[in-house]
Amino acid sequence: MGQSHLNIGIILGSTREGRVSPQVGAWLKELADGRGDAEYHLIDLADYPLPFLGHPGGEDAIQNWAAVIGRMDGFVFVTAEYNHSISGVLKNAIDLLRDEWGNKAAGIVSYGSTGGARAAEHLRGILGELNVADVRIHPTLSLFTDFESFRTFKPAEMHHKNVNGMLDQVIAWSTALKTIRS
Repeated sequence: MGQSHLNIGIILGSTREGRVSPQVGAWLKELADGRGDAEYHLIDLADYPLPFLGHPGGEDAIQNWAAVIGRMDGFVFVTAEYNHSISGVLKNAIDLLRDEWGNKAAGIVSYGSTGGARAAEHLRGILGELNVADVRIHPTLSLFTDFESFRTFKPAEMHHKNVNGMLDQVIAWSTALKTIRS
């Protein structure tokens, strides 16, 4: 580990039946864990049944969610592209909190027919509003070339380099931003 212990959350941004984000997240976590530079935590939104923003109830679920996000020093969002944007469940999970996100870094790994690029661009705007520093390197996974029959994840070798470059940036920015949160 480096001088300062970091916790990086890998957030799976889809809960749909038949989703592929768990495959992408497991691959990403395996690559990240091999680096030895932080503690990487899979955070699957399917494990956090959150209420819809503005609806009554769910205070315990929101407090639990806030505690998990609050413990993280940075994030990697694994997002699918749904209708040219991120999933509703990911947007809701982000919107339910404010302070827990601030002054932290984030990387984005997206997937879809265009590599999820449009979802990532929407996510960047949302993160910026919450004072999250998103990093430049952005691995994009194509449903056509990185998934067999659109279902089984088989990433191209080039993505390993891109993921490591993104994680380098997430670690550097998370380390720097931790000093202003202390």
